[in-house]
Amino acid sequence: MQDLGIDEDRAAQLGIRLYKVGMPWPLEPEGIKEFVKGLDEILVVEEKRAVIENQLKEQLYNWDEQVRPRVIGKFDEKGEWILPSANELSPARIARVIAARVKKYYCDEKIEKRLAWLDAKEKELAKPRLTTTRTPTFCSGCPHNTSTRVPDGSRAMAGIGCHYMATWVRAETTQTFTQMGGEGVPWVGQSHFTDENHVFANLGDGTYYHSGLLAIRQALGAKVNITYKILFNAAVAMTGGQPVDGPLTIQGITKQLDGEGVQRIAIVADDPNKYPSRTAFAPHVTFHHRDDLDEVQRELRNWKGVSVMIYDQHCATEMRRMRKRGKAPTPNHRLFINDAVCEGCGDCGEKSNCVSITPKETLLGRKRQIDQSTCNMDFSCVKGFCPSFVSVNGAKLRKKEGSNQLDKFDPAKLPTPTLPSTDETYSIVVTGIGGTGVVTIGALLGMAAHIEQKGVSVLDMAGLAQKNGSVISHIRLANAPDDIHAVKIPAGEADLMLGCDLVTSASFDGLAKLKAGQSKAIINDHKVMTPDFAVNRDAPFPLESMKQSIAEAVAEGDSWFFDASHLATKLLGDSIGSNLFVVGYAYQMGFIPLAEASILKAIELNGVAIDFNKRAFNLGRWAAHDMDALSALVVDENPQFIQTDLDELIKHRMQHLTNYQDAAYAKRYLSVVERVRKAEEELGTGSKQLTKSAAHVLAKLMSYKDEYEVARLYSDPAFKKKLQEQFEDGYKLTFHLAPPLLADKHQKTGHLQKKEYGPWMLNVFNMMAKFKHLRGGKFDIFGKTAERKMERALISEYMGVLEELCQNLRKDNHELAIKIADLPRDIRGFGHVKEKAVKEVKAKEDKLMAIFRKGDVTKTAAE
Repeated sequence: MQDLGIDEDRAAQLGIRLYKVGMPWPLEPEGIKEFVKGLDEILVVEEKRAVIENQLKEQLYNWDEQVRPRVIGKFDEKGEWILPSANELSPARIARVIAARVKKYYCDEKIEKRLAWLDAKEKELAKPRLTTTRTPTFCSGCPHNTSTRVPDGSRAMAGIGCHYMATWVRAETTQTFTQMGGEGVPWVGQSHFTDENHVFANLGDGTYYHSGLLAIRQALGAKVNITYKILFNAAVAMTGGQPVDGPLTIQGITKQLDGEGVQRIAIVADDPNKYPSRTAFAPHVTFHHRDDLDEVQRELRNWKGVSVMIYDQHCATEMRRMRKRGKAPTPNHRLFINDAVCEGCGDCGEKSNCVSITPKETLLGRKRQIDQSTCNMDFSCVKGFCPSFVSVNGAKLRKKEGSNQLDKFDPAKLPTPTLPSTDETYSIVVTGIGGTGVVTIGALLGMAAHIEQKGVSVLDMAGLAQKNGSVISHIRLANAPDDIHAVKIPAGEADLMLGCDLVTSASFDGLAKLKAGQSKAIINDHKVMTPDFAVNRDAPFPLESMKQSIAEAVAEGDSWFFDASHLATKLLGDSIGSNLFVVGYAYQMGFIPLAEASILKAIELNGVAIDFNKRAFNLGRWAAHDMDALSALVVDENPQFIQTDLDELIKHRMQHLTNYQDAAYAKRYLSVVERVRKAEEELGTGSKQLTKSAAHVLAKLMSYKDEYEVARLYSDPAFKKKLQEQFEDGYKLTFHLAPPLLADKHQKTGHLQKKEYGPWMLNVFNMMAKFKHLRGGKFDIFGKTAERKMERALISEYMGVLEELCQNLRKDNHELAIKIADLPRDIRGFGHVKEKAVKEVKAKEDKLMAIFRKGDVTKTAAE
């Protein structure tokens, strides 16, 4: 009603009554009878299924048709959906329905104006935008990252629990879900109408105890071929990590399943030797390491009838909490990625699906790093076939230290801002990522309002936020509680957006709250990759496009963007301070209608990191007052990642190749690049893109990471410096390597297997690095392997491709030439990972070169 501008007086003029039901069932008849007298029509608004609507119709059924009002709700009188049962009913959607019904009786200019704005906003949001989505996913180190995998050619069914997220994390192999107790049961019907012989069904231990056993019992009765994958993680993880509601042990599950008639049970664990006695298990149970998961599943899918695999690994998030409380041992080592060695191939992410693997942008491209603050020490990522992983044994994270020059930023020296009024409801929408303290902002501002005896409501739309998803908080402030009629902020009614995450702020739900001329936007534009980066090594992050979407949703000059996370980390020693930093910035700008004293008192009452949070709030105020003064304390060690200047790019790669081999090697590179530059300049288009692509790709191919290069990069003092920045002294290193001349091969895949090498490898690296001049010569014992021969061949082949492109370069095939020259960017990784990439790139190259030679560039444009 408020969204449409209908207050009590206007409602009386329009003939609108409002009846709020306190108890949906059974519907009290006397109150309803008095309410409906004299009405022509009743609109029932209720979430999900029609509970009130059907009872109301029943109560009115025998009324005289002359006085009986029309009742509509989920459907209108024509049978069309107007308030669907699926998803939530937003204020805007309800407002549209109310307006449409009112219009049948009255024509109201204010309502029409509001509807016109909603239509315009809807069209605006429907326009194509370059953006990304913060989809929830499994936690760092979650056993589901591994357990939900299925062998090639198989598919799985989901149910209720964290594993449901496999329907989008592994959408190509996991589809559909059921209620608790129905897991896998759809297969009972499907199995008779398909040539498919078998499926997997995911099931959590909490669901198993609740009613999942009934599903297994049904499958046994139907005699279908199915494997139930029961995750035993000892927690109801999706709803906060509660313990399973009852006595449940993995030994007891095996005995119960055996009693039900399951004849094949396999246990897969992160440590199969952790069971002190195997006599407590049902007979014929087999035990396996999680590294053998694929092999075990292939055997189970050939089992005739019902089989069960119990995947035993503790919930990663609960294990993290237990370690903090001293209830579980903490591993004495951590993994570290030497980004200089890393190829950015993404195999570690593919193996682990872990969100603690984050991008590291460098002058040589995007690499990988481990976010030690979120890592749950599952160590699955080390299975990625890459020599860049190092175990840091006895590792203690070095405590972050903030700036020691903050004393001069005294909040008493700041001017007092003019605060907005709360005579009308003031609305603040807070956007962020679950688990980063976003909800705390609502709690603190809510308490500050309570201290001032103002009306306040806080609604946290968390959903799956704790699983790396988005969270949006609706904060509404008024002079008195009765002035707030709805806790959710309607479309375009936000007075302020506090954007703690750029992706969530630029989402549909975020932008919908903004209105030009009314809304202000204070945004932390720190780049936090979305979870799809774990499986998409080149996942884009359209930072500028998302900032533009927010800026366009408000009036010019009403949006402010800054990297609050970077500032908080450098100034305070922890990025968690970024949220209160953003709040302080907004307060100093005069966009929060609460006194400084009230906010600081709320921080004190919260009782968590009081001094830290107060300092973050005050530094945010200073940032709004004098950002340059604060930024002067932040030394950014990061290089300029995006090299737009061609000469600087070539200069950097020349030095890189000189360090890799020698100056003569670098000059060979330069001669080829200059040949491409000359050919491109002769086109007269002014473009340098073909030369840039050639300069980047050729340097990459020419600096392939053989044994000498890996040794040189580990011998580089920069490696030790990076370790010292993250870890305190006293650690020992273990290297995870698969030298082609020494490594064993997997019996089934034929892939080289990594082994662990102790800290003595540093001496070996120092020695090997000195022999890089042997590379490619007759004394190069490492250069005789098939992989090294392939790498050298790629260089000469690419040079040949560039020469052919130069000889036949025209304006009409210039774009195609750039695409061809860019292809080897995707040749990344080591061993079998690189070999696979080469095959894929060569197939694309052959296809595009055939088009280039024929001159049919229109075909490429169409593709």
